[in-house]
This record gives sequence, structure tokens and C-alpha cells, in this order.
Amino acid sequence: MQDILIVIDMQNDFISGPLGSEEAASIVPNVVKKIEGFKGGVMFTRDTHHENYLETQEGKNLPIVHCIKGTEGWELHPQIEKLRKCEPIDKPAFGSIELGEILKSLDQKNKIRKIVLIGVCTDICVISNAMIIKSSLPDTEVSVDASCCAGSSRENHLTALKAMELCQIKIENKG
Repeated sequence: MQDILIVIDMQNDFISGPLGSEEAASIVPNVVKKIEGFKGGVMFTRDTHHENYLETQEGKNLPIVHCIKGTEGWELHPQIEKLRKCEPIDKPAFGSIELGEILKSLDQKNKIRKIVLIGVCTDICVISNAMIIKSSLPDTEVSVDASCCAGSSRENHLTALKAMELCQIKIENKG
């Protein structure tokens, strides 16, 4: 049995860049502590866009250029980058179907007991990946550590936590 921590999109553009916030910056120490103390595997995702971002569906709905592959904003926050031991999963959309498939494959080799998600944005990418994972592994415990997440706003963060809870995703450290 194994436990897996998934660190969602802790990239410069979501912390100090064009989509950054004080709330996102404030969770960095919690995220670092969670990664350092986690007893199990740790995986990372990176929101990944290209120069044509503004021409995409997402770019038309969120016309703020961010996480362009190869830029400093696309990179993981330096404190988190130095804890990384595996290649991140680059995801072109909010949720990663590839992440769900990788987890299913890992589960077949060595049963996953629990998956914990942390990162940004709670109301967009964290919730999207939590739902994909819950659908991919319906009998595996999936949880989100709220103290290691930040949303596009405080209200949206809390709404996403409530929605995930309704879908049988456990919410830790709601405080």
C-alpha cells in the first residue's frame, strides 16, 4: 500500500506572477513542509501553455498570458523546485487525464491507499484534478489539504472545498 501527494501547479505565475496572490504566496511554507514530511510518493503538475495561448478556448475566457512553457513563470516556485525528485506532468488544461491514467497504473502495481492534493488554484485546477482522480480510482481515498491550497479568491476556494466534499473528497485542515 502506498500514499501519494500531488502538488498542483505551484508555479511562479500562480504565486508571484500575473495570476499570483498574497494567499498563494502565503501557502508556500505549508506546501514545503507538507512535501518534506510526506511519507509516500510525491508528484507534481505544471500548467503548460504555448505562445498561442490567447487563441485557445482558455485564453479567450481568461485573457491573462501565463505559464508559457520555458518561461520563468512556468517553472515551479524555487522552494518547491528544490524538493522535486521526479519530472512534473505538464498539463495543457485544468485537469490532467494523463495524471489519472498514471495513478491507475501505479495502483495496479502497488495499491494506493490515499491520494492527497495540494496547490493552486483550489477552484480551478485542484478541483478538476481531484474529480479526475476520484473518477479514475473511485475506491481510493482522495483528500485535499486546505491549508496547502489557495483559490482565485477566498470565496472561490471555500466553494471548491465544499463542492469536493460533496463528491466524497475529504477536506483536511479546513481551519
